[in-house]
Amino acid sequence: MPVRKYRRDTSEVSCCLKYVIFSVNVLFWLLGLCIMAVGFWAWTEKDVFNNISKLTTIALDPAFILICSGTITFIIGFTGCVGALRENTCLLAAYSMFLVVLLLMEMGAGILIFILKDKGWIKEQATTSLQIFIIHYREDPDQQNLIDWIQEDWLQCCGIEGPKDWDSNNYFNCSSRAVGSREACGVPFSCCKRKPHELIKNKQCGYDVRREGHPADRHIYERGCLRASEDWLEGNLVHVAASYVSVMVLQNFETEINDKGCVTAGEEWIEHNLILIASSAIFLAFMQILGICFAQNLRADIFAQKAKWH
Repeated sequence: MPVRKYRRDTSEVSCCLKYVIFSVNVLFWLLGLCIMAVGFWAWTEKDVFNNISKLTTIALDPAFILICSGTITFIIGFTGCVGALRENTCLLAAYSMFLVVLLLMEMGAGILIFILKDKGWIKEQATTSLQIFIIHYREDPDQQNLIDWIQEDWLQCCGIEGPKDWDSNNYFNCSSRAVGSREACGVPFSCCKRKPHELIKNKQCGYDVRREGHPADRHIYERGCLRASEDWLEGNLVHVAASYVSVMVLQNFETEINDKGCVTAGEEWIEHNLILIASSAIFLAFMQILGICFAQNLRADIFAQKAKWH
């Protein structure tokens, strides 16, 4: 008796949808792995694993933030990548859930920022964070590089309300002269204005600039970063997002007003680039929603395929 052969139905899962999710999440998977590697490398360089006490404030440690963000990106990329490739509905469900939670957290953070922006809470938190950075400036190289970048390249400011805030640091405190600190009554080099045609910045340009009797023309940024950030926000509310694609805002940031203090400058920067930030947030939310829809469609195709087989 001849044996009848039945042809198995072809897969109903969309190959295009499947490999789009796979390809995108492979990139996120590798990106998360690289970010984690950079974070762990930074901790290794600081010898954190042998001396955990070096982490003064772990929540504000740039390496710790890199490790956390890299881990989250790695996990999301893994579930999306493997879930799409293996057509695993559990992993795809987890991938969708991660994106939903992330989207809700971003929306919640945006709403909280909008609600609390006029109540001083954000300014208070930013001031506290910058105060910690100033106090531990010489103790953590990551925090030192971060605040140097904020003061010199991003906001072009000095201190929180002004250069006097650097008195909170033991090395720059004016009383440190008694113990032989050459930086006493000074500020970091990142507070100094770059001179025209200066190729290499003088690392000692901030020495003694806050000492009594020092010339009035100190060639340092007198405004604090708190005020500078507020000015940046206010000055960029009317800019369109497209202008930021062609123009580097950070390079064209104006610093004509030098009578303010580093939290203020950060708020200024945010205000000047609010359209770009909002557009980026909307685009990110859209891409997350798109990813959720793709994942759910792929799960539905997989379920339909399995149901037809049975």
